[in-house]
Amino acid sequence: MRISYSAFDTYQNCPLKYKFQAIDKIRTPKSKEAVFGSVLHDTMKFVHTPGILSPTLDQALEHFANHWNPAVFETPDEERAAFTQGVKMITDYYHKNNPADFNIANLESRFQIEIGKDGDKHIISGIIDRIDRTEDGWEIIDYKTTKKMPTQDRVENDIQLSVYLRAFLSYYPEEAKNLDHIKVSLYFLKHGVKLSAQRTPEQLAEIEKIFLETIKLIEEQKFEPHVSPLCDWCGYQSICPMWKHKFKELRKIDTQEVNDAIEEYVNLKSAMSLTKDRMGKLQEIITKYMEQEGVERVFGESGIIAQSLRKTYKYDEKKLREILWPLHHWEDVLKVDGIALKNILGVLPVAARKEVEGAKIVDKETKSLVVKKK
Repeated sequence: MRISYSAFDTYQNCPLKYKFQAIDKIRTPKSKEAVFGSVLHDTMKFVHTPGILSPTLDQALEHFANHWNPAVFETPDEERAAFTQGVKMITDYYHKNNPADFNIANLESRFQIEIGKDGDKHIISGIIDRIDRTEDGWEIIDYKTTKKMPTQDRVENDIQLSVYLRAFLSYYPEEAKNLDHIKVSLYFLKHGVKLSAQRTPEQLAEIEKIFLETIKLIEEQKFEPHVSPLCDWCGYQSICPMWKHKFKELRKIDTQEVNDAIEEYVNLKSAMSLTKDRMGKLQEIITKYMEQEGVERVFGESGIIAQSLRKTYKYDEKKLREILWPLHHWEDVLKVDGIALKNILGVLPVAARKEVEGAKIVDKETKSLVVKKK
C-alpha cells in the first residue's frame, strides 16, 4: 500500500474523510485555507530558489500577488483581509530572515520510504518543504500557515517531522550517526516563529509502527466518522452520516412527521417532566428515519440529535484462564467478574494487562439518542 503523510494525517483526524478522499476518490473544491496555504508555500519556494541574487521583498510580494486567487473567498472583505494577511506574513519573514544567508540543499523534495517486512511492504510518500545545510549539520523545515501555534512539546513529538527525517536519512544514510546535528523545524509564518527539535533513533523506529497500525485499520476497512472542530472546514458534510441531515433542504425527502418528531424530541429531552411513552415513540420514529437515510445525527431548529452506541463487554473465559493461570491469579476471578479483574489489573505485568484487554469481546450493543441544544 502507498500512503502519503497527508493521507495518514487525514485518517488520524477522521477515518471516514480518508475513505471519501483516498478510496472513493470523491473530489471537493479546495478550501480557501488550503488555497491560501498553497500560495504562501509557493512564494516561500520562490524566495529560496537558488540563484545569483535572492529575490527582494518587492519581488516576493509580486510573485504572491500574481498567484493569488480571489475567487475562493466568499466576500470582497474576506478576500482583502486574507490578501493583507499574506502580505504581512511575507514582509515579516523578510524582516526576520535574509534569504541570502541560508545554504539551501533542496526545496519541495519528493520522497518515498519503504516500511514493513517481506511480503507486507508499504510506501510512505510526501514532499519536504526545505532542507538546509547548516554550519554543523542539517535542518529540515516545514512551513505552517495555521493561526494556532503549538507548544514545544508538540514539535518534540510531531509525526510529520519524524517522517521527513526518515525520508532525509533514506537519501543520506551516513547521517544516521549524526542525529544530534540534525534539526527538524516548523516555521509558523503567521507568528514569525520557528520551533525546532531533534529526534532519537527510538522515535524514528516508532514511526514505522504507527504507520503500520494505521495501514492495518485501513485494510480492515475501519472508517468511522470523527466529529471535531475540523468538521467546519470539511467538504464532505453533505454526504457524512454525522452531518448530511443538515443539508436536508437539498434532498427534499424529509416528511413533516420526521421534522416534527425531531423538534418535539429535542424539547422534551430538555424538559424536567419527560413523558417516557411519547419519548419512546419519538425515538422510534427518529431512529427508523436515521437507519433509512443512513445518518447518525439529525438537525432540527432547536438542536441536534446524535445516535450513541453503547457497548458492554464480557471476557472470553478460556483466553483469560490461559493468561491468569500461570500468574497465579485465576483463582481470584473464577467467575470472570469485572470488578475482581479491575482489582488485580494493577499488579499484572504490562504485557499481561494488554493480553487481558485483548480478551474482551462485545457482549451486547445498545443505541440511544443524545441531544445537543442550540
